[in-house]
Amino acid sequence: MVSQDFVLKNKMGFHMRPAQDFVKAMSKYSSDINIKFNGKDNNGKSIMNIMAACMKCGAEITVECSGDDEEAMLAEAAEMIENGFGEE
Repeated sequence: MVSQDFVLKNKMGFHMRPAQDFVKAMSKYSSDINIKFNGKDNNGKSIMNIMAACMKCGAEITVECSGDDEEAMLAEAAEMIENGFGEE
């Protein structure tokens, strides 16, 4: 398992469009992805779990990936989050 901490920096946080893009990107990997926020685990391949978590701008999250392609999965997740999902 690999993990990394992040702070969401785009204005709207993990709203519908970035959640949809994130799930689509992560679903191509065979590994599992978990987003820890506010003491809860959220399936990073489930748009419903991500939306229900209400992760706003400034939220501190931990992304954990486990499986055969965990390193590549975490690298892509990190790129998306650190780039603010292509938003401001």
